[in-house]
Amino acid sequence: MPLIDRRRITAFGSLTPTAILALRDTDTPTETETTPPGSTIAPFSTSLNGVDQPGNLLFKDMLWWTLGIIALIVLAIRFIEIGWTKLRHVSAMATPGDKQTYWKRSQWSWMPSLKRHLIYAPLWKKRHNREIKISTAITIGTLPSRLHSVILGVYLISNLAYLCHEDWFQENRYALAAEIRGRSGMLSLVNMVPLIIMAGRNNPLIGLLRVSFDTYNLLHRWMGRMVVIEAVIHTIAWAVVAAAADGYDGMNFRLVHDTFLASGFAGTIALVILLFLSISPVRHAFYETFLSFHIVLAFIVFVMTWIHCVTATLPGGLPQLSWVITIFILWGTERLARMFRLAYNNWAKGKGFTEAVVEPLPGECTRVTMYLPRHVDIQPGTHAYLRFMGINPWENHPFSVAWVEHQAEADALGEKPDSELPRRGATSVSFLIGAHTGFTRKLYEKALKEGSPSIRIRAALEGPYAGHHSLDSYGHAVLFAGSTGITHQLSYLKPLIEGFDEGTIATRRVTLVWIIRDTESLTWVRPWMDEILRMPRRREILNVRLFVTRPKNTKEIISASSTVQMFPGRPNILTLLKKEVEEQVGAMCVTVCGPGSLADDVRQAVRNVQDENSVVDFVEESFTW
Repeated sequence: MPLIDRRRITAFGSLTPTAILALRDTDTPTETETTPPGSTIAPFSTSLNGVDQPGNLLFKDMLWWTLGIIALIVLAIRFIEIGWTKLRHVSAMATPGDKQTYWKRSQWSWMPSLKRHLIYAPLWKKRHNREIKISTAITIGTLPSRLHSVILGVYLISNLAYLCHEDWFQENRYALAAEIRGRSGMLSLVNMVPLIIMAGRNNPLIGLLRVSFDTYNLLHRWMGRMVVIEAVIHTIAWAVVAAAADGYDGMNFRLVHDTFLASGFAGTIALVILLFLSISPVRHAFYETFLSFHIVLAFIVFVMTWIHCVTATLPGGLPQLSWVITIFILWGTERLARMFRLAYNNWAKGKGFTEAVVEPLPGECTRVTMYLPRHVDIQPGTHAYLRFMGINPWENHPFSVAWVEHQAEADALGEKPDSELPRRGATSVSFLIGAHTGFTRKLYEKALKEGSPSIRIRAALEGPYAGHHSLDSYGHAVLFAGSTGITHQLSYLKPLIEGFDEGTIATRRVTLVWIIRDTESLTWVRPWMDEILRMPRRREILNVRLFVTRPKNTKEIISASSTVQMFPGRPNILTLLKKEVEEQVGAMCVTVCGPGSLADDVRQAVRNVQDENSVVDFVEESFTW
C-alpha cells in the first residue's frame, strides 16, 4: 500500500472504506468504482454509502409506532367515553332532574384531579387561548395546553432520540456524516405522512378520535418544523462530505447539474422558506399571503421530493419513494374531497347554485344566510368555510353555524310539504360574521355600501365540519359566549329544547351566558332568539344571562323575566359557575366560544370547581391559526 494511503487511513482510523461500507449496507450497490480505491471521503457523499439502512428502517417503524400508540390510546379512551355517554344518555333520558344524582358524581375519585391538573390545564398558570402579543400589530400565537404539551413532548423527544442514535465514536467523521444524512432524510420523509394527514379539513381522525381540527393544526405546525429541521440536517450532512471531497466549486457544480441533488436542494430551500413564512408574527400579519404561498411551496416540496427519490442511482429509486407517493395520494385525495363537498353542497340540478343574503347589522357585524339548493344535514356545534363571489373568491374562512332550517319540497303531484313523508328540499344556514380586517371587513362594507337592508351574493359553503360534541347526555349544560361566539352556542339551543320537550335527551337545565359590548348586539340574534323564547316548555329548561360590558345607557339594562336576565358589566365567571354547580342537575358540560381571554377564564373556573367531585366536563370551541 502506498505511504500516502497509509497516512490517510491512519488519520481516519484503522477501518478501510470497503469495510465500513460493507458494515453499513452489504446489499446496496455503491459508486466506489468512480472514486479512488483508498478514498475515505468521496464515497460517503453518494448513494447509500455509509448509511445505516437497517437502523433507518428500524427507527422508521419505531416512529410509526410512537404516533400509532398515541392514536390508539386516544381511540381507546374515546370508545370508552362514547359507550359511557350512550349509557348515561339512555338511562337519564326518562329520569327527572332530581333523580340524576348518580351521574352527577364522578365514579372515579381520581378523575376530577386529572381534569384539573392535566386534561384541562394550560401549560403554565392560566393563559392558553389568549394570544401573546408583542404589540397591537404583532402576535406570536397561543400556548398549548398541558396535555397537548405532553403529546408534543413525546413526539419531539422521540424524533430527537431516533436522530441522535448514531455511532458517534467512529473515527471517520465522513462516515458519521453519511449516517446522519441517511437518518435525518428518512425521518423527514416519515414525518411528512402524518404532517399531511393533520393538515386536512377532511382528516378522518377528527371524527374517529373526536379531536378538534384546532388540535390537529397545532400538531401539524410542530410536525412541519420537525420536517424542516431534519431536511436541513440531511442537506448539511451531505454538503460537509461533498465539500471535503470535491471542494466548494465541485459541490456547487453537482448541485446545479445533478438532477438528484438539485431536486433535493430545491426541496430543502422551499421547506426553509415555508418555515420562515410560518413564524407566528409573519403568519398572523400576512395570513392570506402565507396561505397562498404555503400551498404553492408545499406542492413544490412534494414534486422535488418525488424527483429526488426517483432519480437516485439505486434500482427503483430511494426506498422512501413509496412514502412520497402516499403523501401525494393523501394530499390529492383531501383536495378532491374539498372540491366534491363544495360542488355537492352548492349546486343541484334544476335548482342552480347557492345564494347568500348578507345583512349589515349594528356593531359592525354581518348576518349571512346561505340558501343551499339541496338538503344538507348540519349538527349543532359545527362550522363551515364560506366564500363569496366578488369578495376575494379564492379565499375561504371558517365560521360557526348559528341557525339551520330545512324546507320540505312538495313532489310533482302537489303533495304538501308538511305531509307525513315530505321530500328532502333545501337548507338554509345562517352565520354571524364580525367585521375585523381583510375578508370580513370587505364583506361588511360591501353590504353596507348598497344602502339596503340586505344584498344577495352568489356564494359557496364547504362543510359542515366538527359537530362531534353532543350535549344530549348531560343533565346540565352551561354555555358561555362572547360577542359573535354566540353563533356556536345558539346552534345547540333549539335542538336541546326540542329534545327536552320530546323526552329524547337527558338535559334538564341549560344556562346561556352571553357577554356583549352594548345592547345593539341583541339585534344580531333577535329573529332566532324570538323563536327560541316561544318554544314549548322553554321556561322549564333555559335560563339566559346577558352581560353588557359597555352599556350606552343603564336604563337599557332591563330583565325581561326571571329566565332572561340582563346585567351591566363583566360577569364573575367563577361565581357564576359555582352557583351552577350548587344547583347541578346530573352530569354537567361547560362550553365556551369567544375571545381567548374569556375562554381562559372559563377554563380556569372549570378547573377550580373540580374539587367538588362532580362531573363537570369542558369543551372549548376555537379557531387558532
